[in-house]
Order: sequence, then C-alpha cells, then structure tokens
Amino acid sequence: MKHLLICLLLSYTAFAQTPDNQYNLIPFPARFSGQNGQFTISSNTRVVIAPATDASVKSVAQLFASQVKTANGLALTVAPTSPALAKGSHIFFTLNKKLVLGDEGYKLTVTPGKVLVEAATPKGLFYAAQTMRQLLPAGQAAPVIMPACAITDKPRFGYRGLMLDAGRYFMPVPFVKKFIDLMAMHKQNTFHWHLTEDQGWRIEIKKYPKLTQIGSKRAESIVGQYSQNYPQQFDGKPSGGFYTQEEIKDVVRYAQSRFVTIVPEIEMPGHAQAALAAYPELGCDPAKGYQVYTKWGVSEDVYCPSEKTFTFLQDVLTEVIALFPGKYIHIGGDECPKTAWKNSAFCQELIKKNNLKDEHELQSYFIRRIEKFLNTKGRSIIGWDEILEGGLAPNATVMSWRGTAGGIAAAQQKHNVIMSPNGTCYLDYYQGNPATEPLAIGGYLPLDQVYAYEPMPTELSAADQKYITGVQGNIWTEYLPTPESVEYMAFPRAIALAEIGWMQAGPHNFEDFAQRLKNHLPKLDAIPVNYARRLFDISATTQANDQGQIQVRLNKLDSDSRIFYTTNGKEPNEKSTEYIGPITLTKTTTIRAMTQTGGKPTGGKLTQTFTLHKGKNKPYTYAIAPDSNSDPKTTKLTDGVRGETPRDRRQWTSFSEDMDVMVDLGDVTSVTKVSLNFLKIIMSKSFPPASVDIAISKDGKDFKEAISQPVKYDLNGPWDILPVVADFKTARARYVRIRAKNAGVCPAGHPNAGEKTWFATDEIVVE
Repeated sequence: MKHLLICLLLSYTAFAQTPDNQYNLIPFPARFSGQNGQFTISSNTRVVIAPATDASVKSVAQLFASQVKTANGLALTVAPTSPALAKGSHIFFTLNKKLVLGDEGYKLTVTPGKVLVEAATPKGLFYAAQTMRQLLPAGQAAPVIMPACAITDKPRFGYRGLMLDAGRYFMPVPFVKKFIDLMAMHKQNTFHWHLTEDQGWRIEIKKYPKLTQIGSKRAESIVGQYSQNYPQQFDGKPSGGFYTQEEIKDVVRYAQSRFVTIVPEIEMPGHAQAALAAYPELGCDPAKGYQVYTKWGVSEDVYCPSEKTFTFLQDVLTEVIALFPGKYIHIGGDECPKTAWKNSAFCQELIKKNNLKDEHELQSYFIRRIEKFLNTKGRSIIGWDEILEGGLAPNATVMSWRGTAGGIAAAQQKHNVIMSPNGTCYLDYYQGNPATEPLAIGGYLPLDQVYAYEPMPTELSAADQKYITGVQGNIWTEYLPTPESVEYMAFPRAIALAEIGWMQAGPHNFEDFAQRLKNHLPKLDAIPVNYARRLFDISATTQANDQGQIQVRLNKLDSDSRIFYTTNGKEPNEKSTEYIGPITLTKTTTIRAMTQTGGKPTGGKLTQTFTLHKGKNKPYTYAIAPDSNSDPKTTKLTDGVRGETPRDRRQWTSFSEDMDVMVDLGDVTSVTKVSLNFLKIIMSKSFPPASVDIAISKDGKDFKEAISQPVKYDLNGPWDILPVVADFKTARARYVRIRAKNAGVCPAGHPNAGEKTWFATDEIVVE
C-alpha cells in the first residue's frame, strides 16, 4: 500500500524520501494524499462538463484539452454530460458552490476509474487543471498515465506576481504570452508589466504619438556592465519597440483566459526621460534637449509637477485604464532624484504655495494627486516603497523592494503591502558564480536563498499581518536583451517564488522542493524554456586543520547527483575521483569538479583555486574598520580564496576610509613575500588606493622592514584586478601590517566628480 498524506503544516521529509514518487507538483498542494493505481488518458477520454455550464468553465476545459494535446499529442474532446458519459472513465469538470476554498481553491480526485475536478469558481478549476498538467508525463504520447491521488488546495496569498521590465529592452508579444503561460502553469496570478522607463516608452498613447515615435527609440546602449568601462563605451546600435493598443488588448485577453491579471506600470515622477525626450515641456528645463537615456541607472531628469504635466499624465492614464481592466495601476514612485526640483524656481514656489516641507513632500504631493485622479476612475495605485517618503497616499498599496522595512512600516500604517525585497526577489541578480555566469547587474541570489524567503515579517502583529497581501519576483532587463536571457535569469527561481506565494504558512523543505523541481524540469524542456541549471551547481567551503592544511568541502543543492573532481588541472569526468568527504590540500591547488546522475552530466561545475600560504586562516585585526557587512566574521582576508573577478563582490572586502590591518602569524617565521589585489571599477567609484604600505614585525611594535609603493593604473579602460607585491627575500616576522590610503575623490569629468572613492582588496597572501 502506498499512502502519503502531506499537509503544509507538517514536514515534507517523508515525501522527499519516497524514491518512486510521481507527484512532482509545484507549488505543492495544501492537502495531498497519494492513492493506489492510476488513471489512463487515451484518445477515447473525454473532458466532461455540465450541459448548461458557465462559458468560462467550458473555456477552462478547452484550454486544458489543448495544453494536453500540445504536451502529449492527445486530442481530447470537451463534451457535455450525457448518460453515456456520466459513468464513464473521463475527466469531469464541476462547479461546486458548496466548496469553501476561496476563489482559487479546488479539489482534485484522481482514481483509476475517473478524474473529478471541483471548484467554486472557474478560476479554481483552472488551477486544478494546472495541477493535472503537472501530474502528466512530459512529452509522452498516448496512452498517458495520471497517478491516483486526492488533493484539496488553495493559495496562501491572493497576490502572486512576476514583474517583467520591457522598458530597458523591448520584449516581443509572443514572448510576453509565453511568460504569462509559465506564470499560470505555476499558479501565479499577477503579471506586473513595466512599460515606461528612462531608456524607452513601450505603450502606444494615441493622444501623444511622440511617446512612441521618439520615446520608444534609444540611440544606443552601454557595452558591458554599467561600471565595466571608463569612460563608458556604447554599442552604437539603436534599440526600440513598443506595444500597440491592439497588441495590448490581445495580451490582456490572453492573460484573462489564464486568470492572470496584468498590472501596468507607468513610471512617475522619476524614470521619465523617454517621455521628456518626446515632450520636453514636461521637464523642469525644456531647453536642455532631453534624449532617450542611453545609460543604465537613474536619470536626474524627472517630470516637473506642473499643471501641464498632470494634464499629460491624466490623459495617459485614461488611455491605460481603458486597456487594462484590473483594479491596480502601478505608478512607480521610486528613485526620483530631487536635483531638478531643487534647481527649479517653479518647484520651489510650489513647495511654498502648498506649505510643503521639502522636495520629499513635493513627491508625496505628486503621488497624491495622481492617486486621487485614479480613485475617481475606480482604480487604486501601487507604488514602490519610496512613496512612503513625505507621507503615504491614503489608499496606496506599497511594493516593498528596498528590503522589508518599507513593507513593515506600510502595514503598520494599515496599507496593503506586496513583499518584493531585492535581496530575495530580484531575479536579475547573479544566481551562480559570477565568473562563469552571463553578465548581470550584480548581487547574488541562489535558488535556495529564494526558496528560504518567508514573506510574512515577524515584526508585525497578528492584526497587521493581514495587510501583507502577496509576494512578487522582479526581472529587470538592463543586462537581459533577449527573451532567452530573461528565461535564463527568471527560471527556475520564479518557480520557487511561485511555491512561496501559494503554499500555506509552515516549514518549507528545500531538499524536497529541489527533488520535485528536478523532476519538473523536463516539462520546461518540452516547452522549451532556457532555464538556468544552477540547481546542479557545486560550491566550496574551507577550513584549516591543526597541521596547517586546507580542508575543502564540496556542497550541492541536488541531493541525488554525485560529484567527481580533479586536483591536477584536468577536466573531471565519471572516471575522476568521486567526492565522499573533505579534500585535504597541502599546497595551493585548483579543484575542478562536476556533477552527474545516472552516468550523465547534470551541468554542475566548479573551478576554484585555494591558496595555501602562511597567513591562511590566521587571525587579523582592523585599526580602521572596513565597510559595514563587508567582512562580518573577520575571515575573508585570510580564507585562502582570492578574488576571481570584479563581478563577484562576495570575495572582496571594501573600504570607504583608509585600510589598516594586522595579521598575526602566531609565531616568528620566515616571510619572503606578501601580496594582495585591489579592484579597479572607476565608474562605481572604486579607485585603487593612492599608496600601499606593507610592513612586517617580530613583536607587533617595531616595523622596520616596510615597503611603501603607489598603485599604478590607467584611469581609462575596463575594470581590472591590480596586484601589489612586497618582496622581503629572507626576513623573519610574526606580524604583517597592511596600510592603504584612499584615493580621495572622483576627478573632474567623472559622473560623480567630487564624491568620495572607495577601494576593495581580497586575500593577504604571506609566503
């Protein structure tokens, strides 16, 4: 007898340990029971609905039949109930108003004799259909087996979203529909469509044709990462595109058929340079000659809060409302520089006229006016958490992206909140080793960290927790120019967020999720989706033993795969040494590793050099503290891992002041050489230090054998890693001291001229 009963309030361990499970459901249901037997779908199977059923129920049934045909080649017929079908071996879709599972809940009963799908609404039937799709094997033709089970399910949060930024790079309509399909497949119900930006206006507004004639076209884009080259280099290639109103209506209908609500975002008062390029009179300095922004980041040019601007925005929003039937309009409200307003006589007079305290309250004035207008049209606003600044508009919903503090504050003020903190929900961050990943904006957000996120802040009282209405993942596209690149960054991390938003509160077992996800990936292959295979990644941690050796542990998320590795520089294969425990190193070594399951590589790879030197794992102290959280455990400067690339800030310790560090080697020993690297990322204000002083001492007081040298580099050019080496030949010492002097301020001509610089270093290598 194979019986499983899993409730989200309990642990999933038993499920994860079932070797032959067929129930790789994501999100996993609220209540689940595996049953004996299986239901067989053949060409004779019918999808049965009541004769006089709601038209939307018929649409759900027909969509399910078409999706099965696409995935499995089965041409299922949707038919009304008849005496001949009523007792047959078919799939029955039934509206059951007595079910108390909310609008999106459902019951699914699969037996060898039939499949019964029940829900109080067509939306619930749709989500049951998505569960059935996941129960079916990917790509298998008739007959198709659906394992027997009993499921009662409903979501935890009413808002389960993904945001796609079409402002930086235009995303074509077929891909937008595919994106919506993938959301619906994993029971996400809100598509946040980011349509306007400094770098491009993407929605047709008939009253203002220049928005698309001029604002949708960018002359060129930055080469590489924003900070990669100084001066910045551009590709010289125009980039553009926009959605016609007819295309938007088509996408809206498509989303509605999958019970996905679209929330359009029209940015204001910042992120508006594309609109200003089309209509410069909307800015604070019309004579400036605005152009669609060709850089990433945030433009200083924003809407001027004039009556002309408000008339323009109300006209735009009137057309937007006519296209999008949902309750919410997202108005941005984030990253609005105040420089233009501070320098504007009109804005300063407006501040005085309305008894506003400052430019922050002027932004609140701006948002309140827009919200009041939208409220008269029966709509509500969502804004990024900056709309809290200067006082929150009375009916606004806050999308908390700068961590969780904004969401907590908004909930305590009785405002609805959607949690979307960048540290756990920004899917444009690196998800694997930046040295081997496609170029990204920065950050580091692996799959297991996404899955570990709990959207409900513990700081909130039970009464305030009800204002947390959902969770959303965001895909910004500065470094994602194609649909394939978006898919790579979004999936499967978006699937982890989908489960977080749907599953009931309680313990979440990542090992179980990873097992189900691995078995779910063939369904993505069949679509196909260009997802990242970081589930199979290998990571390494080190510790020193009493003999001064390094012990390296190799870790992986996928519990089923095996790791094979080499230490001789050669690429590993299944004939290499299999990893079964810590690898002991007695000298500087490069470990190469790979994963495989069932004799086939799964895609996990690791190449990492571990530097064994006299300072490895030795304690050190700071006379001048590094930047906050840069080296929280005071271990990074002697952990044996050198900085591989400027992309990966995890391996670097940063300093906004000077650096003064002393390493204690424990005993007086020979010291022949001391070396370390510094970053050069000029566009990010990371300048190598003006000078570096490396000294050694036997007693920690008398530093006689010191070497001081400037760090030489070319200000122009790409980012770089610059070594500094002190050669002591035959000296003896116990203490090594490193002092580095900050370069000062950014020079004239730099975008941040006059602002303070910082620098970063990696491993202090003592030989």
